[in-house]
Amino acid sequence: MSVLALAEATAADGSFSVLPWLVLVPAIGALITALMPGSRPELSKPLAIVFSVATAALAIWMLTEFDAEQGESVVDGFQFISQRDWLSELGIQWFAGVDGISLWLVVLTALLFPLAIIAVNPGHDDKPYYAWLLILEAGCLGVFMALDLFMFFVFFEIVLVPMYFLIAKWGHGNRNYAAMKFFLYTMLGSALMLVGMISLVYLHRSAVGGDVTFNLIEIAEAQAIAPNTARWIFLSFALAFAVKVPIFPLHTWLPYAHTEAPTAGSVILAGVMLKLGTYGFIRFGLYLFPEASRWAAPFFMTLGVVGIIYGAVVATMQKDLKRVVAYSSVAHLGFIVLGIFAVTTESIEGSILQMVNHGVSTGALFLLVGWIYERRHTREIAALGGLQKSAPLMAGVFTLVMLSSIGLPGLNGFVGEFLILMGAFVAHRWWAVVAAAGVIFAALYLLWAFQRVFHGEAQGDNATMTDLKLSEGMIMVPFIVAIVFMGIYPKPVIERMEPAVDALIAHVETHVPGFTEPVTQGTGGDGFGSVSHGHGDDHSSDDDHGDDHSSDDDHSSADDHSEDGGHGGDEDHEEDEG
Repeated sequence: MSVLALAEATAADGSFSVLPWLVLVPAIGALITALMPGSRPELSKPLAIVFSVATAALAIWMLTEFDAEQGESVVDGFQFISQRDWLSELGIQWFAGVDGISLWLVVLTALLFPLAIIAVNPGHDDKPYYAWLLILEAGCLGVFMALDLFMFFVFFEIVLVPMYFLIAKWGHGNRNYAAMKFFLYTMLGSALMLVGMISLVYLHRSAVGGDVTFNLIEIAEAQAIAPNTARWIFLSFALAFAVKVPIFPLHTWLPYAHTEAPTAGSVILAGVMLKLGTYGFIRFGLYLFPEASRWAAPFFMTLGVVGIIYGAVVATMQKDLKRVVAYSSVAHLGFIVLGIFAVTTESIEGSILQMVNHGVSTGALFLLVGWIYERRHTREIAALGGLQKSAPLMAGVFTLVMLSSIGLPGLNGFVGEFLILMGAFVAHRWWAVVAAAGVIFAALYLLWAFQRVFHGEAQGDNATMTDLKLSEGMIMVPFIVAIVFMGIYPKPVIERMEPAVDALIAHVETHVPGFTEPVTQGTGGDGFGSVSHGHGDDHSSDDDHGDDHSSDDDHSSADDHSEDGGHGGDEDHEEDEG
């Protein structure tokens, strides 16, 4: 499929489709930047800014045009759909669309890239640096809007190449080792996913007949392959996503990549790329493999909770300020994984919200740490101290961003974590109880790091370190606005994602025998019994389920879901409380 054909792709109703241009604009910008004459490197950054800001403008336009009153099913919820044949003989298409789940991740990506580009200069080889950043932006946006399995895989893999070169060429210290470890870990997981993807496509064709298709919606809605087979294929997808998140114990590449990456690379890695894995668990896990996701839920929730505690404990022990922030990502993403696999409306909404919140807060933290490194040429906590006396404005901004990462009420981090813990407690009480300890540990390692870096007596170069410049302060303004606004008034964000989450929950209820969403009243779930609800011998007969799943009408709207979805028949309700 040519670039011109992609540019001409229209929405389903024949109107202008913004999604192809969200990918094409940064891709074209990367090409133009790469083709600029080497004698004019000073033009590279302005070009990158223009194309990344244009992409952000398209994303904001899409946000304003997004209809919060979405359809009643997952299929009806996708908007701005763009579809065109790519490799028609193989059933591969350019098939893109966004719903309330992917909308905010697209917007986050489009807004974070221009801020990262403006905030930091590479120091050398400007032209390839900005070209790789723009390619990375195009790849990340493509992942969040892909509704074709092959298209998703292509974009999922494209992002590895620019990030590898950004770390290896513009990183610090042991950058080659960090880049190679990042690439090998993620590539291995993706290779297994490709095998599972091809198996899924051909097993689906064998089950339903007709031509081969990589159409995500067709395969997910059909649920045509055997449950045991689906579980094995799900594991191949889950491994790729677990590495990308990353989930403990597959996280070991992350601290090296974060620490050695250039500042902009760390911002994008934490703010956007880690979300490719968590988003994959929702779109290509819960939606594509609902029964297998529920089957594997205890395992992944346990890994998520272990990651919360492990990431917090290890972050406390770090001597490098950037590694403290890096390990904090392991803990925060553990909350997101817990929320996804708890499979309640509140927990999934909290996970999506926390993906955005983590991108904002951790992205801002990495920028601040990068600016400290530019001034002091060290990130060793022991070598810093008393910085608030020489840089009070930086200390104030760092305090606000740090408190948002901790989850202080009134700031953005609190809302996501609260929804995750509330939804998880209703379904799986003990996982939520243990995870709540992670909030306390987060306060410990971040406040202690802040105390050692900014408090105390300033000596030597610490006493003369320059404060935030006007340009740097202006870059932090969007982060601060997002932190405060989403902490005080998250309703506009939540109400746009809620219909899509309700539809996803209804999809899981439809295709997982015996599963109904726990409701936020009464006592919490009872652990593994709740997780495996519907898979034991007690639910081997349809008679056990009452009339809840006798027709699709039970899931025809968000209102029906909220009123009826959590109760099931009286027998189910009594079993849950047992």
